[in-house]
Amino acid sequence: MSLLIKNGEIVTPSERYVADIFCEDETITRIDRNIEAPAGAEVIDASGKYVFPGFIDPHVHIYLPFMGTYAKDTHETASRAALVGGTTTFIEMVCPARGDKPLETFELWLGKAQGKSACDFTFHMGVTRYDDEAERDYKEIVQRGISSFKIFLAYKGAFGITDEELYRTLTLAKKLGVITTAHCENPDLVFELQKKLLAEGKTGPQWHYWSRPPVVEAEGVHHLMTFADTTGAHIYIVHTSCEESLREATRGAERGVKVWVETLIQYLLLDRTDAEKPNFEGAKNIMSPPLRDKKNQDVLWNALRQGFVATLATDHAPFDFTQKQMGKDDFTKIPNGIPSLEDRINLYYTHGVKGGRIDLHRFVETASTQAAKLFDLFPRKGAIQIGSDADLVVYDPEYRGKISAKTHQMNLDYNSFEGFAIEGRPHVVTVRGKVAARDGKFVGEFGRGKLLKREPTHF
Repeated sequence: MSLLIKNGEIVTPSERYVADIFCEDETITRIDRNIEAPAGAEVIDASGKYVFPGFIDPHVHIYLPFMGTYAKDTHETASRAALVGGTTTFIEMVCPARGDKPLETFELWLGKAQGKSACDFTFHMGVTRYDDEAERDYKEIVQRGISSFKIFLAYKGAFGITDEELYRTLTLAKKLGVITTAHCENPDLVFELQKKLLAEGKTGPQWHYWSRPPVVEAEGVHHLMTFADTTGAHIYIVHTSCEESLREATRGAERGVKVWVETLIQYLLLDRTDAEKPNFEGAKNIMSPPLRDKKNQDVLWNALRQGFVATLATDHAPFDFTQKQMGKDDFTKIPNGIPSLEDRINLYYTHGVKGGRIDLHRFVETASTQAAKLFDLFPRKGAIQIGSDADLVVYDPEYRGKISAKTHQMNLDYNSFEGFAIEGRPHVVTVRGKVAARDGKFVGEFGRGKLLKREPTHF
């Protein structure tokens, strides 16, 4: 069935105008004024509302074994939450253990998503070891349409890689024309600081911050810049949390490193005190890198507005409060991450656009289009133009509401943004021309989501 969206104000990174959008065979086929609806077409009146390209979250965890437990969302619950919140595509991290075979791990992650997700998806392939066998697997995975690697300069003894492996990974990425995403924290510094704090009896969640302070993250970024400069590889720094790290990335870019920076919605709105709440409540907001001092928020907002930060993501990693109790007597055992996939867009619009920190064009660029371009999904995704997938968000700027774990779609018993007011939410969300969410309710189809394969490389 065809779909016609009428009288909406279309907003892209470079344009803003009122027009109708006609969609059939899963794509946008016409954009014009006063399009007549053919017989049988579904018509959505978008008068007084914005029409955005479907939003893309470039950094999520859904299937995630971590610290002896598993993240709580499934692809059904996560895709449902994403769509209600306006995200029509997400990119999930594949995280093999060092002893795992990369191709087998990729197949495992793919099997968890295929036939279950209601929105489209793809993956960053984790590189947690590098040898000849692993290299053959990485090449095969890229041939199958994956456009990015993920490395950890952190988690010593688990996901972390050696400098030799880092060099070989970046060299292969450059050869294959893929971008390497990187978690940047110096793993040896983290390990030594953790040991020191625990030996001093500092075991509560409030000490997590001091085991990986800003200088540790900044050193990780600096280290990556050196290897990227040497190899010429394209790199993407995930979950940048503080001014010190951003400064190191900017210095690298100034000397020619091909680097892009991501930050997260939580770093814009939460701060270190949220992870220091009494009665172990702070454990709900433990993540790595940690929430930082509030002064970093303005730095990151300014960087988003000015283009020094390219994308806004979530690093969605849903572990419930019972799982967090694993670290009751040792903060290093608290499963890391918060749930945020559902709320990213509404919070970003409320505090960014309505708050006067960014305009609508940067909003779309950083929450959709830039991710599509970096990870070889553009112009199929992240665009409103003829031939693009009909992933569209009809957004109601007049909606007013509050975030609550009692009403969210994510499979979790708390929400880090509990009680936050939102000004605006998706009215209608479509995936390839079919309505998947309407006014906070999921109306999509589980299993309809597709694995996306890279468009011709932009490198």
